[in-house]
Amino acid sequence: MELSQKPLEKLRFLINEETEYRSGPKLVSFFNELGFNDVYGQGFPSRWQFTDEKLSKLNGTADLDKCIKKIFAPVNYIGHFEELDKFIKDFNQYLAFDKWNVVRYDTEISFKKAGKITIEQTDSKFELKEDNFLNHEFKEVKLETIGLDGAITDVLNQRIEEIKKCLNADAPLSVIFLSGSTLEGILLGVALKNPKDFNTASSAPKDKDGKIKKLHDWTLNKYINTAHELGLIKEDVKKFSHSLRDFRNYIHPYEHVSSGFNPDKHTAKISWQVLKAAIFQLGK
Repeated sequence: MELSQKPLEKLRFLINEETEYRSGPKLVSFFNELGFNDVYGQGFPSRWQFTDEKLSKLNGTADLDKCIKKIFAPVNYIGHFEELDKFIKDFNQYLAFDKWNVVRYDTEISFKKAGKITIEQTDSKFELKEDNFLNHEFKEVKLETIGLDGAITDVLNQRIEEIKKCLNADAPLSVIFLSGSTLEGILLGVALKNPKDFNTASSAPKDKDGKIKKLHDWTLNKYINTAHELGLIKEDVKKFSHSLRDFRNYIHPYEHVSSGFNPDKHTAKISWQVLKAAIFQLGK
């Protein structure tokens, strides 16, 4: 199978972040099982650059098929097949443009030729417009309404004040990275307050043994999806929180360059609005 650029980028994200967070050593192990012979050590490139290089070498070979089957292996989703099927459905939206689909038959992953590409229509009442989201006015949002530990609330409030300074200084990258890390800290704090709810949610991530991961080991993606599942944040915050998560992934310079990402005031405003909306909804 040979993939075009966008499906490869989505596959990279699935490998590096979305299905689970894979550190440098884990990525080396993952690709070595596909025939490479790398060793993790000093001078290792960014995770995204490393994965891009490996996928480029696999592209157009039978080993790319093995890579896709490996990332979607049902054995890694025991008790969590709904999440697996969602990953496959999302990936197929990209893969369809290369005339392929991933198909799961019980415990088997295979491929089939895609027919005509159909774009799902969005129910108008659920359609989320960026302008509407950005124009929503929030009264002063206060972290104290969420009820987190006093020490972490103080630290998070310091970050919020720094975000405001960065907005005034026209420093969009700083706004994005601070907003993303602050949102992650808030959601972890909420999860630690409600461990039973988070650990029993269908969105809760599991390790290879089928056990729920420790809350500190969750990714921002998992915090967002689980908070939404539990009704703590609404669909608008979920959608645009994922945008913030994607923006924050460009913290690595190589990923920034390879993606052509150019943050501006508008991007910073989205990130700041997501954070304010999340605090407002979590504090209700």
